[in-house]
Amino acid sequence: MKPIYAITFLISVSLPLKAVASDQINQEDKRAITEATRSYIVSQHISSKELMAGSLHPELAKRTYWRQKNGKEFIMETSRDTMLKVAESYNRQGDKFPKNPRVEIEVLDIDQRAASVKLTADDWIDYMHLIKTAEGQWQILNVLWQYHDTGKHSSK
Repeated sequence: MKPIYAITFLISVSLPLKAVASDQINQEDKRAITEATRSYIVSQHISSKELMAGSLHPELAKRTYWRQKNGKEFIMETSRDTMLKVAESYNRQGDKFPKNPRVEIEVLDIDQRAASVKLTADDWIDYMHLIKTAEGQWQILNVLWQYHDTGKHSSK
C-alpha cells in the first residue's frame, strides 16, 4: 500500500472514533450540566440550601437589571450566599411555585470545561454559564436572569 493511501486510511478510520469518544464525553457532561441546573431550580421549589450549594460555584455572580422607585435602572447582583438563603427560605411556605412547576433546561453549548444553559421557569428565565471544576463537577458560575413580565423588575 502506498504511504499516502495508508495515511488517508488511518485518518478516515480514526476520525469517527474520536467523534464517538467526544460525543460520549459531551453526553456525560450534558447530563451533569442538566443536573446542576435542575438542582439550582429544584432547591428553590423544595427549600433546600444543601441542594443549591452543590450546584453553585463559590464565585457565583447572578445579575439582572432593576428599576429604582425613581425610575433609574441599575444592575442588581446576587451572591452565592444570598442564593443559599433564597433556597432555604423563598418557598418555605410552599406557595411560590405551582404544584407542577415549569422547568425547561436547554444546554446551548459545551466546550471542554465551559457550558452555556437556558433555564425557563414559571416566572423567569436564567441564562447560565457553568464551569467544570478541577474535581470534575459542573457548577453555575454566572447567571443573567429576567422575569417573563419585565415590568416586575422594579422596587416597590
